[in-house]
Parts: sequence; structure tokens; C-alpha cells
Amino acid sequence: MTPPLAGARTPGVPPRRSGSGEPDAGAPDAELIGRSYGDPEAFAALFDRYSAMLYRYVSRRLGPEVAEDLVGETFLVAFDRRRRYDLAQQDARPWLFGIVTKLVARHHRSEAARYRALRRSPVGETVESPDDEVAAMVSATAVRPLLAEALAALPRRDRDALLLFAWGDLSYEEVAQALGIPVGTVRSRLNRARRKVRAALGDANPLSREEG
Repeated sequence: MTPPLAGARTPGVPPRRSGSGEPDAGAPDAELIGRSYGDPEAFAALFDRYSAMLYRYVSRRLGPEVAEDLVGETFLVAFDRRRRYDLAQQDARPWLFGIVTKLVARHHRSEAARYRALRRSPVGETVESPDDEVAAMVSATAVRPLLAEALAALPRRDRDALLLFAWGDLSYEEVAQALGIPVGTVRSRLNRARRKVRAALGDANPLSREEG
């Protein structure tokens, strides 16, 4: 399913000029951000590149009803803060996921309620990426009601680390960048979240994708 914001524009983020997309196609994120200092339209390429990815992440956590607005707000915040971005970091994904995760935190009650609702949902939801065992195990909340309950019960910080890893597809180091914490803290939070979710699932490992 194509997210509804595909091809859309975020108010406040300048659209690219017609015909200006080709030079941006292979440009590193940091180059686009740096270029946007003098040419704000260059920043729109980041929206094209990552908006669908962020939409899927937010939609899984909060539902599609609020995902589009939250992703739009993410890019507004990112555009306003682009001069603070460390241009030595070529990949802007951790930065963008960090922004959107902070915005998700404002909806923590809605997120917990969503998982509780999924816990009561009928079995049969199709996982988006069956070849990705990590995302499959963690995203099958309607298929596995106990998993939805476990996610709802996790402390927000542990849940953020777990879902950035599983649904954001970030590495430990990238999760650390997104949350502004040491990698060791990421490991601790992930291990703690794994134990709790595994216990809820009767020792099934929801995060078979191990790293480091």
C-alpha cells in the first residue's frame, strides 16, 4: 500500500523546482542538508527519500490516522533545525527517526491504547515483510495479541529502542544517534525489552536479528 503522503508536500518545506530532481538522486543526505542552507528547495529531496519510511514507522505505532500529520511535522522540525545537523553524518535517517520518536512520545497514551486494541483484534493480519523475521515478529500485533500487550506494558524508553531497531531498521549505533544515548544504553534497553516480550510470548524470541 502506498502511503497517502507519497508525492505530497509538507507546508513550510519548499518544493523542488521542476526538473531539479536528477542531481539530488544520489546525493548524500548531508550534502542535501548543507546545500539547503543556500537553496532551501534542496531539502525537499529528503522528504521524497524518507517520508514513506517514517510514515510506516509512525503508522505501526500510532495508526494511519495521525501518521501523515506527524511525518509532516517531523520534516518541518527538521527543516527548521537543519543548520544544527552534523554534516559529518552522511545518513540523516537516525536524525529524522529521533525527531519523529520525540513527537510520537506526545501520543504515548494513544500508543498504549492502540496496542491494547490490537490485543483484542481478530487473528489474521498480514505482515508487511514476511522475509524480515524481526519486523514480522514484532509487527504481527494482531496475529499475536500477547505481543501487543507486551508492547503496551514496556516503558516508553525501552519501547522506543526496540521499535527503532525492529520497525525503523536502525542499527544499535543508529538507535543511539536517534535517541542521543550511548550504544551501551541501547543494548541494555533492547535486552530488557527482549526479555519482557519473550516472556510474554512464552520464550519465543521476537528479535532474532541480533547485532553486535
